This record gives sequence, structure tokens and C-alpha cells, in this order.
Amino acid sequence: MIYRIITGVRHCTPFVRFYPSRTSGFNERNPYPEVLEGYKNKVRFVVYLIVALFFAADAWKLSAQIIITGAEQTSTYLSYLKDKNVAVVTNQTGVIGKTHLVDSLLSLKVKVKKIFSPEHGFRGDADAGEHLKSAKDKKTGLPIVSLYGSHNKPLPADLADVDVVLFDIQDVGIRFYTYISTLHYVMEACAENDKKLVVLDRPNPNGFYIDGPVLEEKYRSFVGLHPVPIVYGMTIGEYALMINGESWLKNRLKCNLKIIQLKNYSHASKYDLPIKPSPNLPNITAIYLYPSLALFEGTAVSIGRGTDFPFQVMGNPTWKGKSFSFTPQSTAGAKDPMYKGQECFGLDLRSFNKDEFYNSPKLDLSKVIKAFEYTQEKEKFFNNYFNSLAGNATLKQQISSGVTEEEIRKSWQPELQKFKSIRMGYLLYPDFQ
Repeated sequence: MIYRIITGVRHCTPFVRFYPSRTSGFNERNPYPEVLEGYKNKVRFVVYLIVALFFAADAWKLSAQIIITGAEQTSTYLSYLKDKNVAVVTNQTGVIGKTHLVDSLLSLKVKVKKIFSPEHGFRGDADAGEHLKSAKDKKTGLPIVSLYGSHNKPLPADLADVDVVLFDIQDVGIRFYTYISTLHYVMEACAENDKKLVVLDRPNPNGFYIDGPVLEEKYRSFVGLHPVPIVYGMTIGEYALMINGESWLKNRLKCNLKIIQLKNYSHASKYDLPIKPSPNLPNITAIYLYPSLALFEGTAVSIGRGTDFPFQVMGNPTWKGKSFSFTPQSTAGAKDPMYKGQECFGLDLRSFNKDEFYNSPKLDLSKVIKAFEYTQEKEKFFNNYFNSLAGNATLKQQISSGVTEEEIRKSWQPELQKFKSIRMGYLLYPDFQ
């Protein structure tokens, strides 16, 4: 790159000459022409190098712009909170740098009344599916109201002493990741109780593609409330706009909604999360593999819960022909994992090529198809959860009937195209296409 810049500069308008031109023979003003010519070349090189470095630095800045989250733009949203009683919907990902959003708000004298926490809790260390009790935050003394389990929607009493609700949770852009369900019910409660909702937007680490079957109404649940594909390619702020715009709230209610937008973000952006969004998504490899491997949660295959590398391996105790194995144990975020204490044989996916995936992303069904083929007791392969994750009963039937991955993917296309058209109306940032 620097070479191209230097060669380009050399063909621009000539620099001012510092010395007389070289002539044939002796020159009284330039008695040592060869020496001075060499010096002139060195000066030119230094000038070219300085110019090249200047342009290279400028190009680097343009290509390495730092994404600024909604939470970091404090001055933009403080006006909505001034002299208001505020509830904050957040977890361990709601940070400004290394400071938690709640701590930052309290230091700015914002009247935070309570914290609403999603699945995995305020500190993000609870098991998937674990029902949490409401409690108090040890650091701030603020009441924490759990929005997971039977109490997944704020009650009128929860909002009686609140004027504004502030939402800041890092999502991963997958339909069955339950933070968007929490968003839905918070929006619904705010609409029913005439409360303003301010969403502090965050990047979607899987925001650079769209794929998978669109959820059918019959399979609506907390792991899928809306007719969207498994991978929907939107930030949580854009998704909130879609919930409102498509009238997906109960009784077609509309939430009084304000999105604090990201800066320097596009859907083509690569974004490696600074904090793991939940206990079993510890790194970007797991986050990229999650939409494909999470389908195994509806099968007899372990995807590494109870290990140091969840959503980066897969296996089953009966697959003894495989060279790789792991043994799930009780861990933080997976106290009672599938096949606890049993050796599972299968595949190690930790060498997954993230760059290759980014350049050609897709929901990968090949592993589920091959795992079904490899399993001897096929009637025990799927469990009742699979259809909820898939969003239909068709995918299970297709895999069981031996339909190829290509044919399965073709069957998604009509509904996918409809969703893509709807999605375009709610985008706040440049798309990846």
C-alpha cells in the first residue's frame, strides 16, 4: 500500500528544486554534481516517505473507525432521563468502557429506581433456562426484578414508580437467543402503562447475513416470538423498530420508543464482543457457531455445555468411533449439563475459520444431517425442543426423510425473501449487501 502511494506521489506535480539542475561538465555553482544528485535523491525519498506515511495513517484511521455504542453517547440520552424515575433493563454487557451503565448513571445523579434483568441474570452467570428470583444488587442496593420464567414481562406494579425505561443488552442476532423476547415484553409493558422506552443500541456480531427458516406462528414461544429467520441481520435497536412497525405487540399496541443509534457501524462490520453475552458464548468462535450448533439443543447431541469450550464442540457417548472426546462437568452457567460425567465422542470445532465464515456466512445444517445419519437409534435423536428452535416441524421431517441440505435451503427462500423486504424498512445502518 505504501509503495503504491509513493509511486503515485512521484507522478504528481514536481517538488520545488532545492539545487540547480545538473549539467554536463563542470558547474561553478555545483562543483560536485554526483554527490549533490545523490543527496537530492535522499531528500526526495524522505519527502515521499513522509507523504506516504501521512496518507497511510489517514487510510488506517478511516478503515479502523471505532464503533461507538449507544450507551457511550451519554450526552445524547441524558436529556430523556433528567428529573425522571428510571428503570434499567440490562445485564453484565451493559457497560461504558469498564464502567457498568448503572454505576455511570448513578454517578451522574440519575434517579435509577430498579434493574430489570433478562435470562442469565444481572451479572450474567445463571444457567440457561434457570428461573431467577428477584433480589437486590449488592453493590448499589437497587432492587433487581427478574424478567425470566413466569415473570417475563414487567407488571404494572413494577412500572408504577417509573417514568422511563432504559434498555441496554448486548444481543447476538439469533431468533432463539432470548434477549429479543425480553425486549418484546418490555416494549409491551411500556406501551400498556404509557412509559417511554429508550434503547441504547449495540452492534450485532452476526449482523452480516440472514439465513434459516422463518418462524411459523404455531411454534411461537419465548425462544421465538416473531416471524423472522434464525439469523435476521439486525441490531437490537432496528429489531425494536420492527416490533413496533409490524404491530407485533399485543392488541397491536405501539411503544413510545427512542433508539440511541450506533456510530461508525454498518452491517458489514466485524465486531468481537468485549464481554461474553452469556455464560456459554465465551468468544466470537462460539458466537459464529451458535446459530447452527444451537439446533443440537433439540437433539441427543451435546454441544459442550459443562466444558471450557461450549458451542465449539459436539458429541455423544455412543459415537465411539470418533478420535476427539470431552466430558461435561458442572460449571458456572451449566450446573447440570447433558451427559454430565460421561465421555462424549465427536468433533472439535475450535479451529473453525472465522474469516472464511465471515466471507461466506450461512446457517450450516450439514452437521445436524450427518449426526442424524451417524446415530443408530434415530427415534431418540430429536426431542420436543427441536421444533421450537427450528420454528417449524418441517425441518425435523426433512432431516428424518433424508432431504439434502441444498433442497432444505431452497424451501426457505420464499419466506426469507418476504422477510428481507420487511427488514429493509427498519434498517438504521448501511446494509452488508
